Amino acid sequence: MKSLEILKEKIKEVLKEKEIIVDSVTYQKNSGNYNVLSVVLDKVGGIDLEQIVEATNIINPVVDDYDLTDEAYILDVVSKERGEDNE
Repeated sequence: MKSLEILKEKIKEVLKEKEIIVDSVTYQKNSGNYNVLSVVLDKVGGIDLEQIVEATNIINPVVDDYDLTDEAYILDVVSKERGEDNE
């Protein structure tokens, strides 16, 4: 498998003009039938669902071109705030 750090840099580069921050890029092999490439994004002032969808459309060809692994996986692009307790 290729380097996640290099992939993260490539994703950062294409999202720079949108001022979207790449918080993390992880690849998890699950014991089930799928693996997950997770890209966590953030933006000053927060990032909304529309921006996540736009970022996913920008990221997808970069991930495909990089060809991280021969294994099948799901690309999961999420905001950093997801799942955090914001009380």
